[in-house]
Amino acid sequence: MLRLDARDMAILRVLSSEGRITKAELAARVGLSASPAWERLKRLEKAGIIEGYSARISLRELGAHVAVFVAAELEGHTAAHFQTFERAVRDRDEITGCWSLGGGFDYLFHVVTRDIDEYQRLIDSLLEARVGLARYYTYIVTKTVKEGATPPVEMLAGLQKN
Repeated sequence: MLRLDARDMAILRVLSSEGRITKAELAARVGLSASPAWERLKRLEKAGIIEGYSARISLRELGAHVAVFVAAELEGHTAAHFQTFERAVRDRDEITGCWSLGGGFDYLFHVVTRDIDEYQRLIDSLLEARVGLARYYTYIVTKTVKEGATPPVEMLAGLQKN
């Protein structure tokens, strides 16, 4: 595991909310000159701590849509059952996130479609494909309260926030 210090944490904090910031601005924001900031950034990328850069897209501005969380239970609990279901989930663009859970449900996944009919067609296709989906529980998002927040990088790395 890569040992991180407060400057590394500052770089992660800035990039998690402003991924398009210039290298010079990043260096200034974390109190370093450009070259050391660049070296730290490359080290964080090489270690896999920074996995990539992306844009947050306003779905509301693109058009009407429905966001749904689905809690799912599988028919069986062998490695083959999990692999079959996970493969199917990875192949569906409408499923934007999926998490395996410990406890009551096997998976929680997030779906974005144009409307509820399209969501139901997705579920029907999963059932017809016999990917092991035994039961599913649909939770329609009525309002986004918090999304895309900066992860608590200092806490996760065991460092004090400055």
